[in-house]
Amino acid sequence: MKERLAGFLLMCAVVPLAIIGYLIICYAGFFGHPSRARAGVRALDHFVNAAVLNGYAWESISSHAWRERESRWWAPWVIKITNYFQQDHCMRANRREQALIDLMLDRGLHQQTIGKTQK
Repeated sequence: MKERLAGFLLMCAVVPLAIIGYLIICYAGFFGHPSRARAGVRALDHFVNAAVLNGYAWESISSHAWRERESRWWAPWVIKITNYFQQDHCMRANRREQALIDLMLDRGLHQQTIGKTQK
């Protein structure tokens, strides 16, 4: 219960900031420095992967699609769309990110932290 309450309170603060962040990404993409927009899009990518596609928060949609390419209905679509812009994009993303995924899982960083009882 403690984790849910903390998550709710955190989201009450984060969601308005996320909307502002999205507007900044749009502005930076058109008028600002591309690296700022790129960093924001990368963060948004990870957020959507975790919140919508039930992936890891530290993994991109592209890497997740490659990892789940045979078991998720949406993964082949993501691969096909990204291949239009860059051949083997999802495979490259997964190669880049798989070591991080393995490290996070090995260290248990995907597990509950707030409200967890100490052993």
